[in-house]
Amino acid sequence: MPEAPWFEEGQAGRHVRPYAITGGRTRHSQHSFALITLVVTRSPDDAGHEPLEPEAAEILALCRDRAVAVAEIAAHLDLPVSVVKILCGDLLNAALILVQAPPSETDKPSVELIERVMDAIRQL
Repeated sequence: MPEAPWFEEGQAGRHVRPYAITGGRTRHSQHSFALITLVVTRSPDDAGHEPLEPEAAEILALCRDRAVAVAEIAAHLDLPVSVVKILCGDLLNAALILVQAPPSETDKPSVELIERVMDAIRQL
């Protein structure tokens, strides 16, 4: 007796698709993105670059008019966040998007700087 498939007929593409979209990559080799990294399309038109995969073109269209967080892009496109991060890395390499990453832990001001600012404010 043949085993029943673990997915419904026609649903296999949903399970294979992220692997195919990223070419088997699980992370981008040069860039990493936080969920709140903002992405915006560099140019308002699509001219001047090679044809893109449909998902990458959708990212450019979504981010054309405003900066959009990586997590929001994933939600709009119904793709895993890991796939969106890889696609955004590819778009960044192609200079098609601009990104604004959230401040890192090392970007926090020092206690000394905060104290100097507070002292200067008190002197006002």
